Amino acid sequence: MPRLSSFLLAVLVLPLCSPAAAAPKAKAKAIARLAGLDGKPRGTATFEALNRGVLITFDLHGLPPGAHGIHLHTSGNCNAKTGFTAAGPILSLVPGKRHGYLAEGGPLAGDLPNQFAGADGRLHASVETGSFSLGNGKRSIFDRDGVALIVDARADDYRTQPLGNAGDRIACGVVIRTVGPAPRPSFKPKSAPKP
Repeated sequence: MPRLSSFLLAVLVLPLCSPAAAAPKAKAKAIARLAGLDGKPRGTATFEALNRGVLITFDLHGLPPGAHGIHLHTSGNCNAKTGFTAAGPILSLVPGKRHGYLAEGGPLAGDLPNQFAGADGRLHASVETGSFSLGNGKRSIFDRDGVALIVDARADDYRTQPLGNAGDRIACGVVIRTVGPAPRPSFKPKSAPKP
């Protein structure tokens, strides 16, 4: 009987030790800590890689009530002295694309749906996008100068070039990677037999 119980224990524990049962690899994540033109914190936006896209969760406060355009801009520069214009234009990863969900040839990779702040100035929302990735490839938002997430004073009309007639940039945060993408398996060619 002791041998049988040892055998059963080994059969039950063995699958737990196999590589297939190892903990799943962490998916890429990032965060933007936004501040207003006055330098005061306005909350965060977190980014999490999904199987086919990115989930962005906004937890913002201190905004004017109502709809706001939100975009990713080409440079991770949130200089309030320039009204956040140093963040550059809306992120485009495909040449020839135009700004706006309703514009012919749109949208750009950095275009995100309008979000709404309540009467208390709080904005809690999540959106999913497949327009960019948190990885290291051509669709990644992580290049040499990074990207900034900008909240505009008004709603984006999804059509007017180049920024959707959304008004001033009122909050900005540089997107910082917190968990890198899972590394791709490396291919190691078998060495040729020595003569």
